[in-house]
Amino acid sequence: MDGLRKLENVQKIIQMMGSHGIISSSSNTHNASSLRFLADVVLLLVSRCCELDIGAKCQLIIDHVPKFSHAFLEEALQCASEQGVEQKVNTGPLDCGDKIIPDPSKMGSEDMPMIGLDAMQRANSTLEDFCRSYFMFHKMDPHQPQSMFRYLPILSFTESYIYQLDNLNEKLLQPSVGKDQSSYREYSVEESWELTYVRMMTNDPFRPLSILLQQHGLLTDRVREEFSGGVEYWSLERKLCHALGIKREISVEDVMKAIHLKSFDYRVLNLLLYQLRGEKVNDIHMEFLKISEFLVEISDDL
Repeated sequence: MDGLRKLENVQKIIQMMGSHGIISSSSNTHNASSLRFLADVVLLLVSRCCELDIGAKCQLIIDHVPKFSHAFLEEALQCASEQGVEQKVNTGPLDCGDKIIPDPSKMGSEDMPMIGLDAMQRANSTLEDFCRSYFMFHKMDPHQPQSMFRYLPILSFTESYIYQLDNLNEKLLQPSVGKDQSSYREYSVEESWELTYVRMMTNDPFRPLSILLQQHGLLTDRVREEFSGGVEYWSLERKLCHALGIKREISVEDVMKAIHLKSFDYRVLNLLLYQLRGEKVNDIHMEFLKISEFLVEISDDL
Protein backbone atom coordinates (compact mmCIF):
# COMPACT_ATOMS: atom_id res chain seq x y z
CA MET A 1 0.00 0.00 0.00
CA ASP A 2 2.66 2.50 1.05
CA GLY A 3 4.71 1.54 -2.00
CA LEU A 4 1.86 2.37 -4.36
CA ARG A 5 1.25 5.66 -2.57
CA LYS A 6 4.94 6.58 -2.87
CA LEU A 7 4.91 5.93 -6.60
CA GLU A 8 1.74 7.99 -6.99
CA ASN A 9 3.39 10.88 -5.13
CA VAL A 10 6.50 10.62 -7.30
CA GLN A 11 4.38 10.76 -10.46
CA LYS A 12 2.50 13.82 -9.18
CA ILE A 13 5.75 15.64 -8.37
CA ILE A 14 7.14 14.87 -11.84
CA GLN A 15 3.99 16.28 -13.44
CA MET A 16 4.20 19.38 -11.23
CA MET A 17 7.85 19.94 -12.22
CA GLY A 18 6.78 19.81 -15.84
CA SER A 19 3.85 22.23 -15.36
CA HIS A 20 6.11 24.71 -13.51
CA GLY A 21 8.77 24.58 -16.23
CA ILE A 22 11.38 22.96 -13.96
CA ILE A 23 11.73 20.14 -16.46
CA SER A 24 10.80 20.14 -20.13
CA SER A 25 8.59 17.42 -21.53
CA SER A 26 10.29 17.84 -24.93
CA SER A 27 13.80 17.47 -23.50
CA ASN A 28 15.64 14.16 -23.71
CA THR A 29 18.13 15.09 -20.99
CA HIS A 30 16.07 13.50 -18.22
CA ASN A 31 15.67 9.75 -18.17
CA ALA A 32 13.41 7.86 -15.76
CA SER A 33 16.13 7.57 -13.13
CA SER A 34 16.97 11.29 -13.13
CA LEU A 35 13.29 12.22 -12.94
CA ARG A 36 12.82 9.85 -10.01
CA PHE A 37 15.84 11.36 -8.28
CA LEU A 38 14.54 14.91 -8.70
CA ALA A 39 11.11 13.88 -7.44
CA ASP A 40 12.68 12.17 -4.40
CA VAL A 41 14.64 15.35 -3.62
CA VAL A 42 11.42 17.39 -3.71
CA LEU A 43 9.62 14.87 -1.49
CA LEU A 44 12.53 14.96 0.95
CA LEU A 45 12.32 18.75 1.10
CA VAL A 46 8.60 18.73 1.91
CA SER A 47 8.82 15.83 4.39
CA ARG A 48 8.65 16.51 8.11
CA CYS A 49 12.09 16.85 9.68
CA CYS A 50 12.21 18.03 13.30
CA GLU A 51 11.31 21.75 13.41
CA LEU A 52 12.64 22.79 10.00
CA ASP A 53 10.13 24.43 7.66
CA ILE A 54 10.41 24.40 3.89
CA GLY A 55 12.04 27.84 3.79
CA ALA A 56 14.79 26.75 6.19
CA LYS A 57 15.39 23.58 4.19
CA CYS A 58 15.66 25.51 0.92
CA GLN A 59 18.15 27.92 2.48
CA LEU A 60 20.24 25.01 3.74
CA ILE A 61 20.28 23.57 0.22
CA ILE A 62 21.29 26.92 -1.32
CA ASP A 63 24.03 27.48 1.27
CA HIS A 64 25.59 24.04 1.39
CA VAL A 65 24.86 21.87 -1.66
CA PRO A 66 27.13 23.92 -4.00
CA LYS A 67 30.00 23.02 -1.66
CA PHE A 68 29.42 19.29 -2.14
CA SER A 69 32.20 18.28 -4.51
CA HIS A 70 32.41 14.97 -6.31
CA ALA A 71 35.40 14.05 -4.15
CA PHE A 72 33.45 14.83 -0.97
CA LEU A 73 30.52 12.63 -2.03
CA GLU A 74 32.87 9.79 -2.95
CA GLU A 75 34.40 10.02 0.52
CA ALA A 76 30.94 10.13 2.12
CA LEU A 77 29.95 7.04 0.18
CA GLN A 78 32.95 5.17 1.56
CA CYS A 79 31.99 6.13 5.12
CA ALA A 80 28.58 4.53 4.77
CA SER A 81 27.89 0.98 3.69
CA GLU A 82 25.77 0.61 0.58
CA GLN A 83 23.16 -1.22 2.63
CA GLY A 84 23.00 1.60 5.15
CA VAL A 85 22.63 4.21 2.44
CA GLU A 86 19.94 2.18 0.69
CA GLN A 87 17.97 1.76 3.91
CA LYS A 88 18.25 5.47 4.72
CA VAL A 89 17.08 6.50 1.25
CA ASN A 90 14.17 4.07 1.19
CA THR A 91 12.74 4.93 4.58
CA GLY A 92 11.10 8.05 3.16
CA PRO A 93 10.62 11.05 5.47
CA LEU A 94 13.18 11.39 8.25
CA ASP A 95 11.85 9.99 11.50
CA CYS A 96 13.48 10.66 14.86
CA GLY A 97 12.93 7.89 17.40
CA ASP A 98 11.66 5.16 15.08
CA LYS A 99 10.79 2.91 18.01
CA ILE A 100 8.42 5.45 19.56
CA ILE A 101 4.76 5.38 18.54
CA PRO A 102 4.19 8.89 17.13
CA ASP A 103 1.50 11.33 18.09
CA PRO A 104 -1.32 10.98 15.48
CA SER A 105 -1.23 14.73 14.80
CA LYS A 106 2.48 14.51 13.95
CA MET A 107 2.51 11.30 11.94
CA GLY A 108 4.11 11.40 8.50
CA SER A 109 2.66 9.66 5.44
CA GLU A 110 4.98 6.68 5.99
CA ASP A 111 3.19 5.73 9.20
CA MET A 112 -0.32 6.76 8.22
CA PRO A 113 -2.36 3.66 7.24
CA MET A 114 -4.55 4.29 4.22
CA ILE A 115 -6.91 2.07 2.24
CA GLY A 116 -8.48 2.25 -1.20
CA LEU A 117 -12.03 1.60 -2.37
CA ASP A 118 -11.03 -1.59 -4.20
CA ALA A 119 -9.61 -3.08 -1.00
CA MET A 120 -12.77 -2.13 0.91
CA GLN A 121 -14.94 -3.77 -1.72
CA ARG A 122 -12.88 -6.96 -1.62
CA ALA A 123 -12.97 -7.02 2.17
CA ASN A 124 -16.75 -6.68 2.24
CA SER A 125 -17.55 -10.38 1.71
CA THR A 126 -15.13 -11.42 4.45
CA LEU A 127 -16.66 -8.92 6.88
CA GLU A 128 -20.16 -10.16 6.07
CA ASP A 129 -19.07 -13.77 6.62
CA PHE A 130 -17.33 -12.81 9.87
CA CYS A 131 -20.45 -11.09 11.20
CA ARG A 132 -22.75 -13.97 10.23
CA SER A 133 -20.50 -16.83 11.36
CA TYR A 134 -18.43 -15.42 14.22
CA PHE A 135 -20.59 -12.95 16.11
CA MET A 136 -22.41 -15.83 17.82
CA PHE A 137 -19.16 -16.79 19.56
CA HIS A 138 -19.09 -13.30 21.07
CA LYS A 139 -22.76 -13.51 22.13
CA MET A 140 -23.63 -10.86 19.56
CA ASP A 141 -26.55 -10.78 17.14
CA PRO A 142 -25.46 -10.05 13.54
CA HIS A 143 -29.03 -8.98 12.75
CA GLN A 144 -28.91 -6.12 15.23
CA PRO A 145 -27.46 -2.97 13.59
CA GLN A 146 -26.12 -1.63 16.89
CA SER A 147 -24.08 -4.82 17.39
CA MET A 148 -22.55 -4.50 13.95
CA PHE A 149 -21.92 -0.79 13.56
CA ARG A 150 -20.48 -0.29 17.04
CA TYR A 151 -17.31 -2.18 16.10
CA LEU A 152 -17.47 -1.96 12.31
CA PRO A 153 -15.01 0.95 11.76
CA ILE A 154 -12.00 -0.86 13.29
CA LEU A 155 -12.93 -4.27 11.87
CA SER A 156 -13.63 -2.89 8.39
CA PHE A 157 -10.48 -0.76 8.29
CA THR A 158 -8.29 -3.66 9.46
CA GLU A 159 -9.70 -6.15 6.96
CA SER A 160 -9.49 -3.62 4.12
CA TYR A 161 -5.87 -2.88 4.98
CA ILE A 162 -5.09 -6.61 4.86
CA TYR A 163 -6.79 -6.91 1.47
CA GLN A 164 -4.80 -3.95 0.22
CA LEU A 165 -1.59 -5.79 1.12
CA ASP A 166 -3.04 -8.91 -0.50
CA ASN A 167 -3.60 -6.92 -3.70
CA LEU A 168 0.03 -5.84 -3.58
CA ASN A 169 1.17 -9.41 -3.11
CA GLU A 170 -0.88 -10.51 -6.10
CA LYS A 171 0.92 -7.94 -8.23
CA LEU A 172 4.17 -9.68 -7.31
CA LEU A 173 2.75 -12.89 -8.76
CA GLN A 174 1.97 -11.37 -12.17
CA PRO A 175 4.34 -12.35 -15.01
CA SER A 176 6.72 -9.54 -15.92
CA VAL A 177 5.95 -7.74 -19.15
CA GLY A 178 8.01 -8.99 -22.06
CA LYS A 179 9.47 -11.86 -20.07
CA ASP A 180 8.91 -15.57 -19.95
CA GLN A 181 5.55 -16.33 -18.29
CA SER A 182 7.28 -18.46 -15.66
CA SER A 183 9.29 -15.46 -14.44
CA TYR A 184 7.41 -13.89 -11.54
CA ARG A 185 7.78 -10.37 -10.23
CA GLU A 186 9.24 -11.45 -6.93
CA TYR A 187 12.23 -12.86 -8.76
CA SER A 188 12.71 -10.15 -11.38
CA VAL A 189 13.40 -7.18 -9.18
CA GLU A 190 15.44 -5.07 -11.52
CA GLU A 191 12.48 -2.83 -12.39
CA SER A 192 11.67 -0.03 -9.95
CA TRP A 193 8.02 -0.99 -9.57
CA GLU A 194 8.96 -4.56 -8.73
CA LEU A 195 11.58 -3.38 -6.27
CA THR A 196 8.97 -1.24 -4.55
CA TYR A 197 6.49 -4.12 -4.28
CA VAL A 198 9.15 -6.46 -2.89
CA ARG A 199 10.33 -3.82 -0.42
CA MET A 200 6.78 -3.17 0.76
CA MET A 201 6.05 -6.86 1.36
CA THR A 202 9.32 -7.57 3.18
CA ASN A 203 9.82 -4.41 5.28
CA ASP A 204 7.17 -4.75 8.01
CA PRO A 205 4.06 -4.15 5.84
CA PHE A 206 1.83 -4.12 8.94
CA ARG A 207 3.71 -1.30 10.69
CA PRO A 208 1.23 1.52 9.88
CA LEU A 209 -1.75 -0.61 10.93
CA SER A 210 0.05 -1.73 14.09
CA ILE A 211 0.69 1.89 15.04
CA LEU A 212 -2.99 2.72 14.56
CA LEU A 213 -4.15 -0.24 16.63
CA GLN A 214 -1.66 0.55 19.38
CA GLN A 215 -2.95 4.12 19.58
CA HIS A 216 -6.42 2.67 20.25
CA GLY A 217 -5.13 0.15 22.80
CA LEU A 218 -5.95 -2.81 20.54
CA LEU A 219 -2.51 -4.14 19.60
CA THR A 220 -1.65 -7.30 21.55
CA ASP A 221 1.12 -9.86 21.22
CA ARG A 222 -1.35 -12.31 19.68
CA VAL A 223 -2.39 -9.78 17.05
CA ARG A 224 1.29 -9.20 16.26
CA GLU A 225 1.76 -12.97 15.91
CA GLU A 226 -1.11 -13.17 13.41
CA PHE A 227 0.38 -10.28 11.42
CA SER A 228 3.66 -12.22 11.28
CA GLY A 229 1.70 -15.25 10.12
CA GLY A 230 0.15 -13.16 7.36
CA VAL A 231 3.56 -12.03 6.11
CA GLU A 232 4.75 -15.64 6.17
CA TYR A 233 1.63 -16.76 4.27
CA TRP A 234 2.21 -14.24 1.48
CA SER A 235 5.84 -15.31 1.27
CA LEU A 236 4.79 -18.96 0.94
CA GLU A 237 2.19 -18.02 -1.66
CA ARG A 238 4.86 -16.33 -3.78
CA LYS A 239 7.23 -19.25 -3.31
CA LEU A 240 4.60 -21.84 -4.31
CA CYS A 241 3.34 -19.86 -7.30
CA HIS A 242 6.89 -19.36 -8.54
CA ALA A 243 7.57 -23.09 -8.24
CA LEU A 244 4.39 -23.93 -10.15
CA GLY A 245 5.23 -21.35 -12.79
CA ILE A 246 8.55 -23.02 -13.60
CA LYS A 247 7.11 -26.54 -13.12
CA ARG A 248 9.25 -27.25 -10.10
CA GLU A 249 8.11 -29.76 -7.50
CA ILE A 250 6.49 -28.08 -4.51
CA SER A 251 6.71 -29.04 -0.86
CA VAL A 252 3.59 -30.53 0.70
CA GLU A 253 4.75 -29.09 4.03
CA ASP A 254 4.73 -25.61 2.49
CA VAL A 255 1.22 -26.17 1.15
CA MET A 256 -0.11 -27.37 4.51
CA LYS A 257 1.53 -24.49 6.35
CA ALA A 258 0.10 -21.97 3.87
CA ILE A 259 -3.41 -23.38 4.36
CA HIS A 260 -3.05 -23.14 8.13
CA LEU A 261 -1.90 -19.51 7.87
CA LYS A 262 -4.31 -18.33 5.19
CA SER A 263 -7.21 -17.37 7.50
CA PHE A 264 -5.01 -15.19 9.70
CA ASP A 265 -7.26 -12.21 8.99
CA TYR A 266 -10.25 -13.93 10.62
CA ARG A 267 -8.15 -14.56 13.72
CA VAL A 268 -7.06 -10.92 13.74
CA LEU A 269 -10.70 -9.80 13.58
CA ASN A 270 -11.61 -12.17 16.42
CA LEU A 271 -8.79 -10.94 18.62
CA LEU A 272 -9.72 -7.32 17.91
CA LEU A 273 -13.36 -7.98 18.75
CA TYR A 274 -12.31 -9.41 22.11
CA GLN A 275 -10.27 -6.27 22.76
CA LEU A 276 -13.06 -3.95 21.60
CA ARG A 277 -15.52 -5.67 23.94
CA GLY A 278 -13.07 -5.71 26.85
CA GLU A 279 -13.31 -9.48 27.10
CA LYS A 280 -10.57 -12.03 27.77
CA VAL A 281 -9.71 -14.18 24.76
CA ASN A 282 -11.41 -17.59 24.88
CA ASP A 283 -8.63 -19.99 23.85
CA ILE A 284 -11.03 -22.91 23.31
CA HIS A 285 -13.06 -20.73 20.98
CA MET A 286 -9.94 -19.69 19.06
CA GLU A 287 -8.65 -23.28 18.72
CA PHE A 288 -12.04 -24.51 17.51
CA LEU A 289 -12.26 -21.76 14.90
CA LYS A 290 -8.69 -22.40 13.77
CA ILE A 291 -9.61 -26.00 12.90
CA SER A 292 -12.84 -24.84 11.28
CA GLU A 293 -10.96 -22.27 9.18
CA PHE A 294 -8.47 -24.93 8.06
CA LEU A 295 -11.29 -27.18 6.82
CA VAL A 296 -13.03 -24.26 5.09
CA GLU A 297 -9.80 -23.31 3.27
CA ILE A 298 -9.38 -26.89 2.01
CA SER A 299 -13.02 -26.94 0.91
CA ASP A 300 -12.62 -23.64 -0.95
CA ASP A 301 -9.48 -24.87 -2.70
CA LEU A 302 -11.14 -28.12 -3.75
